[in-house]
Amino acid sequence: MKHHKSLTAKKHLEKNTPSTHGGTGVLLTDEDIQKYLSAATSDNTRRAYRSAIRQFEKWGGRLPTDGSTLVRYVLGRAEELNPRTLDLHLTAIGQWHQYQGMLNPVTDPLVQKTMRGVRRTHGKPKEKSKALSLQHIASMTRYLRTQPQTRKSARDLALILVGFFGAFRRSELVAIQVENLVWEEEGVIVRLPKSKTDQSGEGMMRALPFGAPEACPARALKTWLKVSGIESGPVFRAVNRWDTVQSRQLNPAAINDLLKNLGTSCGFDFVDELSSHSFRRGLSTSAAREKIGFELIKKQGGWKSDATVWEYIEEGQQFSENASAILIKKMAELL
Repeated sequence: MKHHKSLTAKKHLEKNTPSTHGGTGVLLTDEDIQKYLSAATSDNTRRAYRSAIRQFEKWGGRLPTDGSTLVRYVLGRAEELNPRTLDLHLTAIGQWHQYQGMLNPVTDPLVQKTMRGVRRTHGKPKEKSKALSLQHIASMTRYLRTQPQTRKSARDLALILVGFFGAFRRSELVAIQVENLVWEEEGVIVRLPKSKTDQSGEGMMRALPFGAPEACPARALKTWLKVSGIESGPVFRAVNRWDTVQSRQLNPAAINDLLKNLGTSCGFDFVDELSSHSFRRGLSTSAAREKIGFELIKKQGGWKSDATVWEYIEEGQQFSENASAILIKKMAELL
């Protein structure tokens, strides 16, 4: 797919741009335009699209394709794939055709109507990660503090507290560099040049204030940096079986593994539902239970969508802000 994009980019460049840019005498090359085309899409999205194309071709499809083939593809895989996955596959195929300057077969009315039928027949609510509560984070913290004090335990404690109170995504956590940390009297500010919802590179910032030592993410982070000897580069790194800190940043998938291992050690009965997103959902729902305001929750999580924040608030307050709870209390007075 990358090869076809390059060819199309080359044709577009030859047809639509002069030999120099802005009269400066700087020649535009295929590599120049390909670089910016690649930057327009996140790495994760590109990987997902490539995987979708490979699955379509493994099924027997060929690019370019047509609407009738896509209908057969959708019907042939509707029983095994979630409708959201099929939607992703169609999006990837549609993008491929658009990049080649070809008619997009995904817009065929029959393809669209078939997908609507698949969604109605096979659609189901998206599985959500378990939201970690303050009690859960406290249990994990207590467990880690009772373990032998190693570099790994110091890293794990810092990761859990920073991840939760900073409402970080796993990609953001592993991307934090020492150079991104700004230490103030009140705590630490984490500045990231880019995140999932900030692909334009405007930057994002999370402030973690100093607090009680036993629950303070900033202090745990400072302790980890001290015992690890990390002075530059990635903050959260792999630690091997000999408790040696590696130079490379932690693999994002390792955060999910850590949460599941800690959840098992703490006796949680929802270990299978834990993932790195449990941090973000946990922070927002816990804040909602404590009646923390909408704007503060939105700011700490860096959410762009108000609807997402309100969804988390409603989830966090589904028992406290509950008509039945009020009526049950009234009924109890009558009994």
